[in-house]
Amino acid sequence: MKVAVLVGSKSDLDAAEKVRSRLTELGIPCEVHVASAHRTPEKVDRLAADPATDVFVAMAGLSAALPGAVAARTIRPVIGVPLNKGLGLDSLLSVVQMPPGIPVAAVGLDASENAALLAAAILALKYPEVSAAIERYRAKWREETAPTGPKVP
Repeated sequence: MKVAVLVGSKSDLDAAEKVRSRLTELGIPCEVHVASAHRTPEKVDRLAADPATDVFVAMAGLSAALPGAVAARTIRPVIGVPLNKGLGLDSLLSVVQMPPGIPVAAVGLDASENAALLAAAILALKYPEVSAAIERYRAKWREETAPTGPKVP
């Protein structure tokens, strides 16, 4: 079981760290890679072909080509995270407008945490321990975000 998180440049590593952190909290192995669809396509090819990777999270700003490039090279799930680099709408549209046959799940602009949780949900279909980790996470989240104040009968 493994999730690979790909970003197109080092400037996007902060967003990738949010994914890695949440997956680590859920007990899911994760690797972060800088791999550009334009500058290092051979690295994208190699990463997409890794049989040990179950799910890919591809994060992209500006051109947003990385999620589609990964999806074109694998049949495993690819989650695209458009990053808001001042041109957030452009990257969002690039991620959600994949051609037929190249599916990419888009989780929203700068939605690193949602990408991690969707990757976990996909893994939970095969790995019961991930399902249990998600249940624990959600219970903790509900407790932490519950409204405070007097309870209404």
